[in-house]
Amino acid sequence: MPPAAERRAAAAAEDPGRTHARLVKTASGDRSLYNRLITLYSRDSSTVADALRLFYRLPFAPSVVSWTAIISAMDPAAALHLFVSMVRSRTLPNQRTVASLLGKCAACPAVLSGAAPQIHSLSLKLCLSHLPFAGSAVVASYCKVGRPLDALKVFDEIDEKDEVCYAAAVVGLAQNRRPVDALSLFAAMRAAAVESTMYSVSGALRSAAEMAALEQARLIHAHAMVVGLEANLAVGTALVDAYGKCGLVCDAQRAFDGLCGDANVVAWNALLSAYAQQGDADHALHAFDRMLGGGLKANEYTFLAILTACSNAGLVSEAERWLGLMSAEHGVTPALEHYTCLVGALARVGRLEEAERVARLMPFEADAAVWRTLLSACVAHGDAGLGRTACRRILEVDPQDDSAYVMLANVYAAAGRRDEVAELWSTMRYRGVKKEGGRSWVEVRGEVHEFLAGDRRHTRAAEIYAKVEELMGEVERLGYEAGGRRELWHHSERLALAYGLLSGGAPLGKPLRVVKNVRICGDCHEAFRFMSRALDREIVVRDANRYHRFEHGLCTCKGLW
Repeated sequence: MPPAAERRAAAAAEDPGRTHARLVKTASGDRSLYNRLITLYSRDSSTVADALRLFYRLPFAPSVVSWTAIISAMDPAAALHLFVSMVRSRTLPNQRTVASLLGKCAACPAVLSGAAPQIHSLSLKLCLSHLPFAGSAVVASYCKVGRPLDALKVFDEIDEKDEVCYAAAVVGLAQNRRPVDALSLFAAMRAAAVESTMYSVSGALRSAAEMAALEQARLIHAHAMVVGLEANLAVGTALVDAYGKCGLVCDAQRAFDGLCGDANVVAWNALLSAYAQQGDADHALHAFDRMLGGGLKANEYTFLAILTACSNAGLVSEAERWLGLMSAEHGVTPALEHYTCLVGALARVGRLEEAERVARLMPFEADAAVWRTLLSACVAHGDAGLGRTACRRILEVDPQDDSAYVMLANVYAAAGRRDEVAELWSTMRYRGVKKEGGRSWVEVRGEVHEFLAGDRRHTRAAEIYAKVEELMGEVERLGYEAGGRRELWHHSERLALAYGLLSGGAPLGKPLRVVKNVRICGDCHEAFRFMSRALDREIVVRDANRYHRFEHGLCTCKGLW
């Protein structure tokens, strides 16, 4: 055993009671021994009270080390109370005190939300927040309470940023759904020759996954290989997730295989989710059997992936069977998300009344996601009556949900009920509901380009619009009908696709890939079907609901998304 490991094992085996007895017997006044004893007592929840009792009976005035040791032992509220007592005793905290306190408060978001700004303020006054150790703790804390911009400000003020600072910022930005900022920071870290860690690399991969930025994922993968992190479980799992969310299940499977049998249930769930997003229930179930064969126990996320695969494939009987097996054979109680998958499976195959019955009778109050799933199916199947009911239910939960109005308007429009469409738009304006702007991304040589509907900000806007006109002319010759609504031609996904074609966003033989932040509209979906024929190319669109893989005039979603 290496010397360091031996020391750790010896420390773990050390009995704080015996150590305390020796201290009392020898009447030692060594402060470091007493501070160490506080730490020893705090390692076991059953002896934390002994740590606190010892702290209050120290034979000397507590030093900053003593205070930090006892703060590290307490629960969030008690740690914060002790910290206030420490400051009032005129003992100034150091970097480790600040980091320990924020780490403790992180276990209780309500406490951390109020404490983080105050601790940051004190750190500023004591010139601690610009130091790497304390600064990275403040960055992580702001990210955990959903304040990424404040975290970035603190990060910018740290004088000598090390790998821990960068990792805290990259991971925090990724968790707060700011993938562009996270990837930019990761690139800056590499440019500054700061060492990568499993945290910074997995955080960057998470951001690439959110944007389905395949080239970015591949670049980070290559970097992980160079620095020797590819086989790390956290990085490997992030690779599986990134490739899965980019729609490359084969690459996700290869990344998973690279874990060499070390995969835990989180890694297996990432692989299952990759198959589930494509509606590949067969491969998902095969992977599930292999996972159980390896001795791992399935959890709620495992079954969510299985049920999502069944839902996307429209396998109603399989979804019903797995919903029952969850608790009967695996001891996992179905949650609302699992029932939502059953509603989706029924709705997908047109069994809308049964889907509504499940939504009403399941052992949970149906949330907006359940009714949105049903409303989406009503759009595909043209059921205006049930669509109106589902829309009303969504608005009862979230009166500002713009997607409910938009989808119901699409149902009315398809049925030719123009007056009711106009009434819906008027209701939206009256209630102050604003339709979320559609944004689409296309990645070209590792750089992500964003487009809005009718966007003319791009330097090649004239060429992009000309390419859209050319494409629409070709698809009209194949039978696409615009219905006199030429404004739809300039939706963000069409602009992104046109730019991808102009700039060589995908080599011949490779899919053209577009990511959209909201549900792709029916007209664009129809246009992309025809474009896949006109271009004789596979087109992949990942919208807010699922993947659409267009090829030879067909889409894998089969018209329901």
